[in-house]
Amino acid sequence: MPLSDTVEMLQAILGAIDEGIHVVDAEGITIFYNHVAAKLDGLTSDEVLGKPLLEVFPSLDRESSTLLRVIDSGESIYNQTQVYKNWKGMRVETINTTLPVRVGKRLVGAVEVAKDIGKLKALSERLVDLQAKISKPKRTKRAVDEVTFHFEDILTSSEKMKHLKERARRAARTTSPVLLYGETGTGKELFVQSIHQASSRSTMPFIAQNCAALPASLLESLLFGTTKGSFTGADDRPGLFELADGGTLFLDELNSMPLDLQAKLLRVLQDGQIRRIGGGQSTRVDVRVIAAVNEAPQSLVQRGLMRADLYYRINVVSFELPPLRERREDIDLLVGHFLDKFNQQFGMNVQQVSTKVARLFAVYDWPGNVRELEHVVEAAMNMVEEQTIEMEHLPPHVLERNLSGIAGAEPMMDLAALLQAGDGRTLPDIMRELEERMIGDAMKTTDGNVLRAAKLLGIPRQTLQYKLSQRMIPPC
Repeated sequence: MPLSDTVEMLQAILGAIDEGIHVVDAEGITIFYNHVAAKLDGLTSDEVLGKPLLEVFPSLDRESSTLLRVIDSGESIYNQTQVYKNWKGMRVETINTTLPVRVGKRLVGAVEVAKDIGKLKALSERLVDLQAKISKPKRTKRAVDEVTFHFEDILTSSEKMKHLKERARRAARTTSPVLLYGETGTGKELFVQSIHQASSRSTMPFIAQNCAALPASLLESLLFGTTKGSFTGADDRPGLFELADGGTLFLDELNSMPLDLQAKLLRVLQDGQIRRIGGGQSTRVDVRVIAAVNEAPQSLVQRGLMRADLYYRINVVSFELPPLRERREDIDLLVGHFLDKFNQQFGMNVQQVSTKVARLFAVYDWPGNVRELEHVVEAAMNMVEEQTIEMEHLPPHVLERNLSGIAGAEPMMDLAALLQAGDGRTLPDIMRELEERMIGDAMKTTDGNVLRAAKLLGIPRQTLQYKLSQRMIPPC
């Protein structure tokens, strides 16, 4: 395709995107500006293209402009709120993600994707309104209906997990803050809901909010509420702390909360009072705060992603949930539970997984933990036709990741042992043996399917067939 056609196609693609796209060169001159960006800024393309950024937006400078900051620093900026005026004096507020553009190692410009903060605020306010409407008339019923998990739902034969359940039951008796740490999919919200259900607050509201789901400015208004006139279009609205009064507020992915907002959360934990954005009066709230992070909290503090004072205040009661690979004794129990769940949901009668599948599940590292196991069982049940889940019914990524373990650390450990054995074998001899072992394992993993085994090994099917015929490797 000619270069001119490529450029024209890229411009058409960027122009069709339903978000503001603004591209400047290394000098801060606008070279692309789509119709959505023009609408957000209250300008036309002709008023912006080919002109210096600060000429079009005189209220900005090299510090406050996200585009110019990226050009100066060479580092990306994500979900940054920017408030400015165009040359006509119109006030604009957007949420921007801005990325450097490089050719090789040379920075040649920056591209910005802008979202209309007004739409996001409207959605946020609608969410708060809905929560308020639901919670006022039937507060007790709402709290009971929305919380679905109890301690009895935490299935385990692991002594470590049993100990955690017992500690969590004890923590349910008090109102102290709780901090949970666990990888994605380890069951943090299951523990949080169970603590709430076993507490004296079980008939009061339970509200969960993921701190990574919203930009900082919207998260603050969602948590603390707003007063009329605090910003353009703002109304009197309660925040989640007020809606959760008397109950429990679960803040997931707390480490995604900006540090200045963490400071405000700390004040709530210390004083038990909140102040709506733009408001002059404080309101006392009785809320138990439970927070969760998916990285070690001490590491988050050291890296400046969590305030140390907040950590010490919220870490009164703490739980570290183990990944599934550290509680493998629970896998069979969980598989049986998920089979029952999806049999009922799909109207099926799948009884078991095959011996090969059970062996694979036992050695697989489960990076997505219990949630991944649930999804793998669900995916397999969409493929199975009989009463037993076989290897062929599993999602490809499970087989591929399992084989990467075969082709990774264990063979290298075997190689070291073989080289130290001093039995006279040469390196080609050892490599041939390892290759045969990897091919044999791949064929077993895929139940003798040459095409799938070749794909897992990353070699052409013809190459694998040749190796199988030359070396008499058993098909499975």
